[in-house]
Amino acid sequence: MILKRSTLFILLFLCQYLTAQNDTIILKGIIISDTQLNNFSDSQSVQKLSDSVIGRNATSLTSLLNYNTNIYFKENGLGMVSSPSFRGTTASQTAVVWNGININSQLNGQTDFNVLNTRDFNNISVRAGGGSVAYGSSAIGGSIHLNNDLSFGNRFNNSLRTDYGSFNTVGVNYHVDAATEDFTANAGISHNSSDNDYDYPGTNKTNENGQYYNTSLNIGMAYKLNQKNILRFYGYLFDGERHFSGTLAAPSRSKYQSTDSRNLVELSGYFGKFTSRLKGAYLYEKYKYYENYKNDLYTNGNVKTYIARYDLTYDVSETIKLNTILDYTHNNGEGSDIIHKKRDIGSASLLMKHELTKRFKYELGVRKEITDSYESPVLFSLGINTLINRFYTIKLNASRNFRIPTYNDLYWSGSGNPNLKPESSYQAELGNEFRFKGLTLSVTGYYIKMRDMLQWTPGTNGIWSPGNVGKSKSYGVESILNWNKKLGAGHVAVTGTYAYTISRKDETDKQLIYVPLHKATASVAYSYKNASVYYRHLFNGEVFTSSDNKYSLDPYNVGSAGAEYTIKALKGIDVGVQVNNVWDEEYLAYEVRPMPGRNYTMYLNFKF
Repeated sequence: MILKRSTLFILLFLCQYLTAQNDTIILKGIIISDTQLNNFSDSQSVQKLSDSVIGRNATSLTSLLNYNTNIYFKENGLGMVSSPSFRGTTASQTAVVWNGININSQLNGQTDFNVLNTRDFNNISVRAGGGSVAYGSSAIGGSIHLNNDLSFGNRFNNSLRTDYGSFNTVGVNYHVDAATEDFTANAGISHNSSDNDYDYPGTNKTNENGQYYNTSLNIGMAYKLNQKNILRFYGYLFDGERHFSGTLAAPSRSKYQSTDSRNLVELSGYFGKFTSRLKGAYLYEKYKYYENYKNDLYTNGNVKTYIARYDLTYDVSETIKLNTILDYTHNNGEGSDIIHKKRDIGSASLLMKHELTKRFKYELGVRKEITDSYESPVLFSLGINTLINRFYTIKLNASRNFRIPTYNDLYWSGSGNPNLKPESSYQAELGNEFRFKGLTLSVTGYYIKMRDMLQWTPGTNGIWSPGNVGKSKSYGVESILNWNKKLGAGHVAVTGTYAYTISRKDETDKQLIYVPLHKATASVAYSYKNASVYYRHLFNGEVFTSSDNKYSLDPYNVGSAGAEYTIKALKGIDVGVQVNNVWDEEYLAYEVRPMPGRNYTMYLNFKF
């Protein structure tokens, strides 16, 4: 009871916000919560996706990242469960960070990228490589950052976007952004639904029982208490229902209902060389699963998470920055298949950045967690960024990262294993960044060594249970290309990515399942005055579906094209049309679950 009262007090009254390094930036600049991403990522690749790129993709985070990054997605059909593989790692080894808070599920350790709506966020970034020192569990392959940046000023802007497409797919998003010199807020509400009854290409079958709908509400607010302190609040609420469609081999009548609530309060203060941030967060996740939606029998689970964090930054000098983070997390989970358990996790992190010269800077970090649920290793990170000349930069990073056992791993009734160790990885990467006029090219080689892998395997009694069963390694090369050029009154933008990935268990030469050796994306966009046209392309190489590599899915090429015109009315009305899978490719992202053929989307975006 004392713990609950103390936590609630922290959540309601003591939480914090983050600031920049001087009064001018605090009062007039962009207010961000995820300061570690901005301040301690110089030695790693960070890919920020622009507003135009976000607007030209489908609403799901899967579509945005699949067509614009090196991350591979295993998607159980359009709109169904979608899980990533980043640098050959698993879905639970990719962290999703919302305004600086890790939001991976406490139940299964993953995030379903098809239930995250990109219209809810104004800043989406991808950070490749290890990040557990700053972001904790799961940040092994990389991390996805969803932020709602705020800024003061005098403005009042609204937008209303409506989408309609094939399979009776409907999307509506309203967003408002208002601010004064002392108060700022932005809020958005989104609703998406679809019959999702597309024909399976090359067959006489239809995607049955694939319908879905979801609604999300997103709020960010900041109030300037005085010249040194700012209070902020972030809130996110998601409610959705999906019917899980069948396969080519078998029908399905299952459905899944989920509710997620996230609340974050931050109080920040700037005192000379010190920036103090006190944060409190409450996260709630709940699900119900119906094997047959026509009856009332279901399984369920939920976890309540309370987080208290103190974040102190000290600018030792103009070239040296120190950041200490003290974090306390309390989980309370239960369900029809989960033993009711509570767990407490405390952690301390220390980060440092030193700009030794204008051409050379390095970063250091260390983190230790303490909990009664598992024994956590000491984590570290070391990074170097050196500017060889004005067009060539070298980045070097090495780190130790981890993933903690989930509630399902530890407490599943009759199968959970309370003696599990966290997965642990050592990794290193070497990045090369080239800049020439409007062109930027990064090429990064990496190596990840994993130990104490968590895996569910059947026992002699036929019951599946988790254990730390092995080791694995992933290595490869990834590249990102951006080129922008003004051509007379027009503008052309070209982007591309390529990833070559080897991922294997130790003592075997077999590629892990659902990790392609090759993945590439490319896009080109041309704008002239009020009109723009664009094309994007995705190539996924062969992926194996069995551990002995005897069975696989064929490579596929998928393209999409679109056009947009802005009408000069109100503050602008965007009219657009998109053709998805323009070449009508027959392909599967997951075995016996075909993706749709050619389909269409139209949209109107009113700004006022």
